[in-house]
Amino acid sequence: MAGLDQDTPIPTAITLHRKSRVLEIAFADGSRFEFPFEFLRVQSPSAEVRGHGPGQETLQQGKRDVDILSLEPVGNYAVKPVFSDGHDSGLYSWDYLHMLGREQDGLWQAYLRRLEREGGTRDPAKLPPPAPKGGCGHHH
Repeated sequence: MAGLDQDTPIPTAITLHRKSRVLEIAFADGSRFEFPFEFLRVQSPSAEVRGHGPGQETLQQGKRDVDILSLEPVGNYAVKPVFSDGHDSGLYSWDYLHMLGREQDGLWQAYLRRLEREGGTRDPAKLPPPAPKGGCGHHH
């Protein structure tokens, strides 16, 4: 179990605003952050998004309308959001959320620049259809 450092910022309140698709977090150090669900989804710490090294990140696209269906506590050090697109492998530790809050603007700008550079889109309707996968994919 990951121990909490005394420097770890502890959230005092975590609120899911479903209508505005914002996750609001207030920390004990007095900072408060509001994260759009889309931002949290594209910044997911999971290996699926991050890849296994710098430059291996998978560009997340078409997440503009993503919802967080539920937020599951993980021990006393993280939460695991379950997103409407089925993504649920990201563990967002308090440290990670606090870092995202501090660097939110820069991270978001970097994401938008990358989308532009790679011809990506935030709009699910504009995504190319998924490539057909080989085989029927069913196990009997």
